[in-house]
Amino acid sequence: MSTTSTDGVRPAAAPAPLSTQAARDLDPAFALHLGGKVEVVSSVPLETREDLSLAYTPGVARVCTAIAQDPDLAYDYTWKSHTVAVVTDGTAVLGLGDIGPLASLPVMEGKALLFKQFGGIDAVPICLDVTDVDELVETIARLAPAFGGINLEDISAPRCFEVERRLQDRLDIPVFHDDQHGTAIVVLAALRNAALLTGRTLADLRVVVSGAGAAGIAVSKMILEAGIGDLAIADSKGMVHLDRTDLNDQKRTFAEISNRAGHRGTFAEAVRGSDVLLGLSSGTIAPETVASMAPDSIVFAMANPDPEVHPDVAHANGARVVATGRSDFPNQINNVLAFPGVFKGAMAVRATRVTEGMKLAASEALAAVVGADLAPDCVIPSVFDPRVAPAVADAVAAAARAEGVARI
Repeated sequence: MSTTSTDGVRPAAAPAPLSTQAARDLDPAFALHLGGKVEVVSSVPLETREDLSLAYTPGVARVCTAIAQDPDLAYDYTWKSHTVAVVTDGTAVLGLGDIGPLASLPVMEGKALLFKQFGGIDAVPICLDVTDVDELVETIARLAPAFGGINLEDISAPRCFEVERRLQDRLDIPVFHDDQHGTAIVVLAALRNAALLTGRTLADLRVVVSGAGAAGIAVSKMILEAGIGDLAIADSKGMVHLDRTDLNDQKRTFAEISNRAGHRGTFAEAVRGSDVLLGLSSGTIAPETVASMAPDSIVFAMANPDPEVHPDVAHANGARVVATGRSDFPNQINNVLAFPGVFKGAMAVRATRVTEGMKLAASEALAAVVGADLAPDCVIPSVFDPRVAPAVADAVAAAARAEGVARI
């Protein structure tokens, strides 16, 4: 898409300057983060000589020997059955971009906190000082024996696609890039309910997506898989179509399965008359672009911290259902609705991978949680709804068994 206002999209504002020490002292976010957000605690007593002899030498040797003879016992006698590695290289952090591994650590700690709070899963933040794909894959693969799953986080596109694919081919535990698949699961769930609310099916909808990064590609692929009517996606250079010569492999592959209407003009032109606008970019979308959409339009403006279009503006310009990535507006598209339950379900049956069928099952289960509460300001459950993670986990576990990737 163009970065000029004539195409309906404007560049995002520059980030605010870094805080001074005085400002940090007054900021509650810094106070909360002081000393970090997660810790390791003992799950067994260690108060007597007998405790020590069982938890460490000599008792631990008997457990090690048993695992050496039967590796599956690691799931019973170590943390492997309920522990995930949250791994990043810091190249695509939230709305901050390539800030490096050290600066990404607060986000990874936060992700570990969410795993525990919402899924009962222990998670370890791992920030790697390496960006080469070969080295990244090799490093993560060497860390993998200690974990029951790998959650990839904030790795820039298109590298993230290859990293995930190669790791999943190499490892026999779930590898899940949450920026792609977590977002896709939640968006599809919300879109199912938004369609239901407006008296349509997925097949009735024409969708335009702003942003062709990891989330944009993954969301687009998933909703196409779910049966959306038609979909076109725009990157920073315009609409993605097969006549373009500057597409990477992922975008070219996607162009082959999308944009049946053949949009080759501006982003704003593609949006005109569409039913759904999905914002997964760092730009802003002009009010007149929203106004040009079909009646009962659906707008998911998911950029953080600033949505591509303010919800009030979207509603004022004809949008019936509006969602954002923020917690201070209704219909928050938050990955925490997906990843705790996905890993909980996958690890409960010791799945070897997370399949497309498992992701679709997760999305369907998440949408169903809304039930009778369905309304324009409630097409997706609250992140604090205690039904969410169990529902997603049960659906994922059942799908894993049905698709033959479960080991128990």
